[in-house]
Amino acid sequence: MPGHWSRRRITGEVALAVVVALLAAGSEELLGGEGGRLAAVAAGAAVLSLLRRRLPAGVLVLTAGLAPFLPGLGPLLIVLGWSSGRYVASPGRALAAFVAAFVLNVGGTLLETWDRHRLLTVAFIATLYYLGTTLAPGLAHRYWTQRRTLLHALQERNAQLLRERKMVAWQARLRERQRIAQDMHDSLGHQLALIAVHTGALEVDRELGERQREVVGVLRNASVTAMHELREVVGILRDGVAAEDGAPSAPTPAGDETGRAARGTAGIEGLVAAARAAGTSVGLRRLGEERPLAPAADHAAYRIVQEALTNAYKHAPGAPIGVELRYEPDTFVVEIVNGEPVDGPVKDVVSGGQGLAGLAERARLVGGMCHAGPADDGGFRVAGMLPYGAAPVAEAAPLVDAADDFRQQTTKPLVGDGRPVAVGPADWTYTERELAMAVRGGRGRSTGGAVALGCGIAFAALVLLVVAGGFGLYFLMGSVKDGMIDPAQYEAVEVGMTEKEVRDQLPPGDTMATAGLDGTGPARPAGASCLVLMSSDMGDIDDEEPVFRFCFKDGKLIEKKSYSVEQRQS
Repeated sequence: MPGHWSRRRITGEVALAVVVALLAAGSEELLGGEGGRLAAVAAGAAVLSLLRRRLPAGVLVLTAGLAPFLPGLGPLLIVLGWSSGRYVASPGRALAAFVAAFVLNVGGTLLETWDRHRLLTVAFIATLYYLGTTLAPGLAHRYWTQRRTLLHALQERNAQLLRERKMVAWQARLRERQRIAQDMHDSLGHQLALIAVHTGALEVDRELGERQREVVGVLRNASVTAMHELREVVGILRDGVAAEDGAPSAPTPAGDETGRAARGTAGIEGLVAAARAAGTSVGLRRLGEERPLAPAADHAAYRIVQEALTNAYKHAPGAPIGVELRYEPDTFVVEIVNGEPVDGPVKDVVSGGQGLAGLAERARLVGGMCHAGPADDGGFRVAGMLPYGAAPVAEAAPLVDAADDFRQQTTKPLVGDGRPVAVGPADWTYTERELAMAVRGGRGRSTGGAVALGCGIAFAALVLLVVAGGFGLYFLMGSVKDGMIDPAQYEAVEVGMTEKEVRDQLPPGDTMATAGLDGTGPARPAGASCLVLMSSDMGDIDDEEPVFRFCFKDGKLIEKKSYSVEQRQS
């Protein structure tokens, strides 16, 4: 539920807090901390780690301000930068939080390592440290979060469009079905009503014999049954439900006492009885233990027998017909076989050629199959295999390719059309709200403006890195220059000059270029302080560096020496 942590998240947060606490204690110990200070830094890091989701901006600013004075909090800055990139919703608030953290972090570093001669160098190093450990993870996670949220929102929108398209298609089919139903009702209903009226009149004609009246009665019952079936089909086409008949009619062998045709395997006996009453030799056999079929498969079995009998009436009149229903362990088999026509092949048969093809499609839709073709003895055979259970529903294709670069797809199904829409791995639930928070910051700003702001922040960070790199190169070159003199300058300095005069002519030498040179060369005079500088002339030997040393005592230059040291490896 919103606002509650799952067990998995609680375990992860506790594990992360323990790891951060251990890293904080270890870093603090390496940098000289001991005793209660280590425990306090570890406990503070753990608490700040647990609070980073609830108060991301405040925890980031507080930790950035304390990190220069408590170096053990350095590893925590990486975690807070990454977390703040996602959990600080508003872009403006995120920018303010990162800027405030930067100012406090760099300002605290300058106060902790105060040296007025190296302020720019310290500020430059602190800036690079902050950009690398805090700002860069925050920008990366913010982009990743926005992209992940946007991707899932697009997936949900795509699923919604699919559902809407399905609804539009269903409405179009419904209108077409209503038109077909109206046409069937107007045309077939009229013709069947005429047949029923005429056969009813013939049935009471005194000139007909008993056998003729029986045949006319069969025709009348067949027309009445056809009328009921037509009403049912029209109702299904029009409204999706079978039409209800208000009044019962005469009994019919093809249905129940209301005159309505029986459906499913229960109605197959009625079809066989009606065929026998019409003078056709039809045999029915059931094999195996009867089992219930799914409604759709049960109806398909009825239609297969009905269509096969109709096909035999038209193409092989008078030929014997055999109907077999087999309940196999894994499937239901219905088979209809008719012999050769008694008077030879029938010509000029009225047929649309769609009946057997429709049976195959009907069986396929319920998960079965249907075959129709010539039999071995010259007759014709129709056989269908139908499942006992419900037909399997085909899985929807993924909305987003699995080869997505970040693979940020959700495993949670998007339900809306009766089945899940498969999309890929993530853990988003309130997508639209998070998208509004992440991209628009909860304000009325447009999506394009939010994207432009994000691009502006990224561009500003890139420019800042380039500028910082330029300043770093500039200070590095200046540092090298402050630790190097020409041989002519060395020659111009004479022993006996005052220390002030010599230092005014020479650079300060307190740079990275001269680091490590104080302990090299000949022994120093006792009690003297020395200034060691590099030579701008690289010398004749490739693996040696010329060095100049000036030693002072009691305010005067008492010694100057020129020597070479082995070239240092960078």
